[in-house]
Amino acid sequence: MALTSQPQSEAGRERWNAAWELLLPAVSAPARSRGRTLRSALREAVRSGRLTAGTRLPSSRELAADLGVSRGLITEAYEQLTAEGYLRSDRGSGTWVSDAARAAAPPVCDLAPRDGHARVDFLPGLPDLSLFPRAAWAAAHRQELAALPHHMLGYPDPRGLPRLRTVLAELLVRRRGVVADAERVVVCSGVAQAMTLLAQALHARGHTTIGVEDPGSPEHETLLCAAGVTPVRIPVDEEGVLVEALRDQGVRAVVTTPAHQFPSGIAYSARRRAALLDWARSVDGLIVEDDYDGDFRYDRAPVGALQGLDPEHVAYTGSVSKSLAPGLRLGWLLVPEKLAEEVVERKRVVDLGNPVLDQALLARFVERGEYDRQLRRCQRAYRERRDTLVAALHERLPGVRVTGIAAGLHVIARLPARWGPQDAFLARAVAAGVAVRPLGDYGAGTDRTGPAGDGVRLVLGYAHLSPARISEGVRILAEAVRGPEAVREKETVRQPEAVRAPDAVRKSRPARKPAQKTKGVRPPQEIGAARTSQELDHARVESTKR
Repeated sequence: MALTSQPQSEAGRERWNAAWELLLPAVSAPARSRGRTLRSALREAVRSGRLTAGTRLPSSRELAADLGVSRGLITEAYEQLTAEGYLRSDRGSGTWVSDAARAAAPPVCDLAPRDGHARVDFLPGLPDLSLFPRAAWAAAHRQELAALPHHMLGYPDPRGLPRLRTVLAELLVRRRGVVADAERVVVCSGVAQAMTLLAQALHARGHTTIGVEDPGSPEHETLLCAAGVTPVRIPVDEEGVLVEALRDQGVRAVVTTPAHQFPSGIAYSARRRAALLDWARSVDGLIVEDDYDGDFRYDRAPVGALQGLDPEHVAYTGSVSKSLAPGLRLGWLLVPEKLAEEVVERKRVVDLGNPVLDQALLARFVERGEYDRQLRRCQRAYRERRDTLVAALHERLPGVRVTGIAAGLHVIARLPARWGPQDAFLARAVAAGVAVRPLGDYGAGTDRTGPAGDGVRLVLGYAHLSPARISEGVRILAEAVRGPEAVREKETVRQPEAVRAPDAVRKSRPARKPAQKTKGVRPPQEIGAARTSQELDHARVESTKR
């Protein structure tokens, strides 16, 4: 290829030769698009760093001759890129790559949380994304897109489409027992945005601190800090957040998970719920109720939302992250009247409202009964997986205590001191490729939600794992912390004697009669999901009905 007559370093020639190769495909482009293709190729050569700042380009006549195109095509490309700032041209000194041009940044990183390299991942918080109803969702998407009027594609009400707010209000009244007025429903990008909007509104009203549960979700603290308020950890015992601690700390707002406290798994008792509401009224405060998995209760009907008892002192929030998929970024907030105007205005400023088509699609999904159908499907699957996990833990890790109510997407497994120390237990689990998380990671300085003296306390998620993977994961964990020989020895001891006896002996022995079951009584591990005395009584009554 011909170079310009002006001197140019060997490195510069090499850079140009490499970039020149990028221009060759442009020559074979159709005549009508050849100029555009040539400009794009030359622009990309600068962006990618093939042509660095200070590199001199051949004259338009030489480059046109080498590529076999008209000189006018090259001249036009040079002029366009000079106008855009990629090139500079000085009369009598040729065309150069501009100093303003910089190589493109490295490929964009994906910061979305992904599964690690664990063989089995028991980390909590993720639903089974394979249960997402793709066919029903796609059908609803086509139908809604065809039916949506043109004017609906404009900027929406920042609170959300009236149609969606109406069906959400009806859904939450029916399923969660809230007091819902469609005018006070705000459609949000998940619970995270709802929490942020509330925290910002409270901060504007002079709140500098907000209480959070201890143990509790670290995400709550992160969101509050980002909104300019300081989270204050309030201990949780077996009945719920300690109201006395709220008074001692002087906070006037608190974030709670009363239906299924995360991560301890307890449900707030009726007495503690009443005391919490009394506190909120006495200080004219606010209780933020994060109902993150309130639809999933496996031993009885879910306890109704706290908001239903006092909608003016409780802000209720939830989402479809556990029932459909967190990637949809769809949630809702029932806001007290005193905060409604401020929250809506902040929502408008932040994003002008959620995408219209997504809102209309969810509204149709709820109206047609598809959302209820999806909840029933998830309920069956997650209940089976929880039962599988509890059974596997009792089988493989003797002495384990599974605490908390039978609900949600995770359990608390408490192992006796002989399984400790906890750090060594966790190290063996990691070495075996089993991802688990200790309860202490959630800020529990002093655990008041279970029996004292536990050696290892784990928060185990199960919803995203199949029953087979759950059983396999517990087996791998047990072998890692006890050793394979000990596990095999335990399995041998556990086998019925008739299986290990010679054939002749087995034939001579009479068949064992099955143990007689007491009518109406269930094993303790099945009833043990209820933690409070009221829940135990209810569970026993329920067992006699089955």
